[in-house]
Amino acid sequence: MAPRPLARVAVAGLAAVALLGSAACGSGFDDSSEGTAQSSGPASLQILIGSSGDAETKAVQDAAAKWAGESGNTATVTPAQDLTQQLGQGLAGGTPPDVFYVDAAQFADYASVGALEPYGDKISNTGDFYESLRTAFTYDGKLYCAPKDFSTLALQINTDLWTKAGLTDADIPTTWDQLTATAQKIKAKGQVPLALGDTRDRVGAFMVQNGGWLMSEDGKQPTADTPENLAALQYVKDLVTKGLAQYPKQLDAGWSGEAFGRGKAVMTIEGNWIKGALQNDFPNVKYQVVPLPAGPKGPGTLSFTQCWGIAAKSKYKEQAIKFVEAMTAGEQQMAFARAFGVMPSRQSVHDQYVSAFPADKPFIDGVEYAQGPVNAPKMDSVLRDLEAGLQALSTGDPKTILANFDKNAKAALGD
Repeated sequence: MAPRPLARVAVAGLAAVALLGSAACGSGFDDSSEGTAQSSGPASLQILIGSSGDAETKAVQDAAAKWAGESGNTATVTPAQDLTQQLGQGLAGGTPPDVFYVDAAQFADYASVGALEPYGDKISNTGDFYESLRTAFTYDGKLYCAPKDFSTLALQINTDLWTKAGLTDADIPTTWDQLTATAQKIKAKGQVPLALGDTRDRVGAFMVQNGGWLMSEDGKQPTADTPENLAALQYVKDLVTKGLAQYPKQLDAGWSGEAFGRGKAVMTIEGNWIKGALQNDFPNVKYQVVPLPAGPKGPGTLSFTQCWGIAAKSKYKEQAIKFVEAMTAGEQQMAFARAFGVMPSRQSVHDQYVSAFPADKPFIDGVEYAQGPVNAPKMDSVLRDLEAGLQALSTGDPKTILANFDKNAKAALGD
């Protein structure tokens, strides 16, 4: 699995916003969704997924076939070539799939124009979904859709390079001060301490660790320009300018996992998708995973998640909800975890997951203190501007970067 959340977020906004823009201006999806004629007979569900590869496609198709066989419905699972574009076209054209993956980074765009059926309270035991995942798919106080699975960020350590630098388990950093001290030891040995992605999806973790974030919890107000976020960005800037952390492009790599796999950095900060990427591309790299170092305000990480969206215009809503119920059952989520490496969104199978994948415990435990993506509509250009600022952080002014985000976000939300 490649760095999926990073790739998804990069393509998330333009197509969705453009194709859904007319809905935001008055021809909304919700105008007719209540009046969509519902079929109570056998359903022919169309399911569109953004698949990470053959393993995920087969696992979802097998699960859908099992559900269809037991329920008397049919369910056709199609892996999208470009989920954002295909879904946007289907929604704008009035012929959406019944069920589809929705990334948390795009969720608010779809929910805000009435494209999604808010069925969340019709799924059994919604309290079993991790709270941070429920929050990611709540809009205007409603849980719209059931979290499918999730990823979080953790710290990966190349154990061979670690030993080569003369470090032991006592040097594993658990605080910012320890991260700095360990990185200084590694740099003194002539190695790059940390490969760090130059995006909000990596740098943002430091904001959370200092008690900050970009938006209010309800997604209504930008909250970037605060002392907490400023201190976090200044800390990251210090790491980069002092050579204690380097961006992937400085290491001639496409993403941090590649730099880490090629032995160009002793540590990196990535999600659990790095496991599959290293197995595929750098199978000889020995590494361990530990929680991200805590900041002054405590532990913090970022979560990346998707939900099972149901189209407001589906004529098979009742059957679609039952399909999602089956897909999010604990046993089925564990089957998906074994098939293609995702982490279950239900707390009740946490112990099963850790027993099956003990090395991934830092990832799944991180959900307890994780922050999801920006949960507000029409933020794509705002976030792109933020990314540009973070990419130039070594020579930029953190205060200006944060103030610009708040100014741009207010303009977008007030549009």
